[in-house]
Amino acid sequence: MSRSTLKHPVVIAPSLLAADFGHFHRDSERVTRSQAEWLHLDIMDGHFVPNLSFGSDVVKSLRPHMDLFFDVHLMCSKPDILLKPFVSAGADSITIHVELGDRRVDDLIWQIRSLNKKVGLAINPPTSIHDVTPFLDKIDLLLVMTVNPGFGGQSFIEETLPKIQQANRWRDEKKLKFRIQVDGGINDKTGAMCAREGADTFVSGSHLFKQRNMRYAVKRLRHACHEASEFYSRTVKTSNSNAPVPQPHLL
Repeated sequence: MSRSTLKHPVVIAPSLLAADFGHFHRDSERVTRSQAEWLHLDIMDGHFVPNLSFGSDVVKSLRPHMDLFFDVHLMCSKPDILLKPFVSAGADSITIHVELGDRRVDDLIWQIRSLNKKVGLAINPPTSIHDVTPFLDKIDLLLVMTVNPGFGGQSFIEETLPKIQQANRWRDEKKLKFRIQVDGGINDKTGAMCAREGADTFVSGSHLFKQRNMRYAVKRLRHACHEASEFYSRTVKTSNSNAPVPQPHLL
């Protein structure tokens, strides 16, 4: 088998934002049984994005019942006041936005590191990918938003794919180890598109939660992303030969 172009094993992260809040306990149990690796927690303040989600108390209530990696994404204007509450609640990684500005991002990265947590940096679709370059050697994860943040269930923005490709190129050139995460409209098809460009961590909300069998849906999504990466690798190897190009397939 050809070596995968993915720099890290595929991680699937169901987004709790897509859960039925009227049946919160039931849906959190579905995630636990799904064999996903991470749980993605979107925290919205109604100011940085035009929506409110939930706070650290919800995360704290989930932590004793879930062994997954808690991936907290702060879509907030004042994330500095939220770091300690979410760390105390059980966050394993905290992602902030590059749109907050260079000086604030530098300080927030230092604060998250001082709390002994993984550091993520997110970038919205309208923002230039070059804005993240000063921080690439300081982070564990780069989140490329593939929809405009604030609401679940949006359609994937294909114009974000070059950002993933560029981030992957920089990661290779600088020999860095940060993960490339994508979030927004991720399903088997769009996840595979992102995997071909170098993404390795896939947040999926509506697509996974609407499935009757979430465990099988997680398996399909993980397989689709692996297949896409392997297909890309084999295509590159055969592009200079007369060998037939293999075709990807899903489960």
